[in-house]
Amino acid sequence: MHREEKIMKRVQEHHDYLLQKGYEIVFLALQGSQNYGLDVYDEDYMSDIDTKAVVLPSFEDFVYNKQPINKTLVLDNNEHIDVKDVRVMFETYKKQNVNFVETLFSDFRIVNEKYKDITQVLFDNAEEIAHININQTLRCMAGMSKEKLKALKHPYPTIVDKIEKYGYDPKQLHHILRMNDFIKEYFTGLPYKQCLNSQRKGYLIQIKKGILTEEEATILAEKTDLDTKAFMQRNITEKDIINQKGIDILDKVKFDLLERKFKEDLGVKQYGNFCNIRPTFWT
Repeated sequence: MHREEKIMKRVQEHHDYLLQKGYEIVFLALQGSQNYGLDVYDEDYMSDIDTKAVVLPSFEDFVYNKQPINKTLVLDNNEHIDVKDVRVMFETYKKQNVNFVETLFSDFRIVNEKYKDITQVLFDNAEEIAHININQTLRCMAGMSKEKLKALKHPYPTIVDKIEKYGYDPKQLHHILRMNDFIKEYFTGLPYKQCLNSQRKGYLIQIKKGILTEEEATILAEKTDLDTKAFMQRNITEKDIINQKGIDILDKVKFDLLERKFKEDLGVKQYGNFCNIRPTFWT
């Protein structure tokens, strides 16, 4: 089985798991190293398959103002599924965090046929959404780099084994370098998907496998983080410039998704310009 087939098999299993849990899925997409071409599957390193899913509330949940779903499910094999209500996810897209925006560009996603025509608008206009606020994207890149630097030697339970082995977490270092590549390519106007795929894949994979000593890694991480921050500060504009088209696309797609779901919940069928409403609570 080829790499792509193996990845999609796991993505499908994540999707099926959510269906069994009763979620109304709009689409589920892979997040992480596979989207960057930096996934590794060997005896030295094994990349996880993690996904994000956009789901819809029921009409009842909406009317009674129930808290929109926003949770992370951890599977038995420690893979993660971030499950987010469409309202939460679309607001997160507006914040321009690459960990979320990348799902619009992933080659590994499953879309609910019921909503495929609506969501295709989202994917067709992914570049507009990825450029809603360039300043915010630059801030996110610099912020993520700083977070990874703080995590470089922090003994979190999930990476304490790496800290003990290398003195640092090589994965955090590779993220710091990746953020530096991304912020520069994004600002030059390269397509977002091209920005996601670093030109230094071989080098970054070796970094992720821990080829540097603790001292070398520390110096490189600090230097790169400072460079990313300096690049952000040099290029950010005084006022944020908002791409309203990207926001309008998100709002329209969200409206259309909720409208279709709620009509189905209420038993509304369209006949030309007329509706036949059959409320389930009337006799």
